[in-house]
Parts: sequence; structure tokens; C-alpha cells
Amino acid sequence: MAFDPIADYPLGTQRPDLVRTPGGLGLDELTLDALRSGRLDGAEMRATAETLELQAQVALAAGRAQLAANLERAAELTRVPDEVILDVYTALRPDRSTADELESWADRLERDFQATRTAAFVREARTVYAKRNLLLPDEPTV
Repeated sequence: MAFDPIADYPLGTQRPDLVRTPGGLGLDELTLDALRSGRLDGAEMRATAETLELQAQVALAAGRAQLAANLERAAELTRVPDEVILDVYTALRPDRSTADELESWADRLERDFQATRTAAFVREARTVYAKRNLLLPDEPTV
């Protein structure tokens, strides 16, 4: 059956067959008993890229383009290790990075993780930070 972002919302109720954990478990398998017995671990509680992309379609159909864009970036980030996400988060804080450092992060997100939307977001932040004087100055040349 084809996915309809309007009729199939909320996914967990209307189309639970489309929602899977990273290990392929269905929603009906995510129980407290399964967690207590060790059949389920914390990694299975993460959203998958596929579910986030479906949620982005729902947001877009509801006219919420910004939310859809956020969900699309979140889908990309499922491929990025947690440590890298935390490093990028830190780099994006005001006065933490130079323009070149942010560009390096954007390049790495594209190259290593195919996270093109997130890389574009980092580049957009670099541009805005430059306009608002929120970047670290480049190393002075002597």
C-alpha cells in the first residue's frame, strides 16, 4: 500500500508497518518487557532515517516546510556517529570556530556521511556568523 502523508498520519497509529527500529523491529516489539528481558537495547529506541523521511513528508503535506527540512537533516544525521554530531554541535556554537573550520566540518559531513543538507546548514551558519561577527578570527599571519 502506498504511503499517503495526510491519511497515514500519525504513522505509529495509522501505518505502524512503516515504522521500524534500526535493527528492524516493529513498533509492537518495543515493549517494557522486551527491554527488561534484554531482548531490546537502547540502540533500538532510535528513529531510523526512513521514519524521519516519512515524517518529513507528513510535515511538508501539512505546509510545515521548515519542520520538514529539520526532519530531512535529522534523517541524514542517523548516519553520523554521535561523537561527530557533538563535535559539530560544539563547532556551531558562537565564537567557537573559524570560517575555515566550519567549512571543514561541512566538507566532512558531505564526504564521509553524504549529509549534504546538513553540510549546507553548516555553511549557512558560517555565512550568518561571519555577518554577525560570531566566528573566531583566523590565525594572524606574521
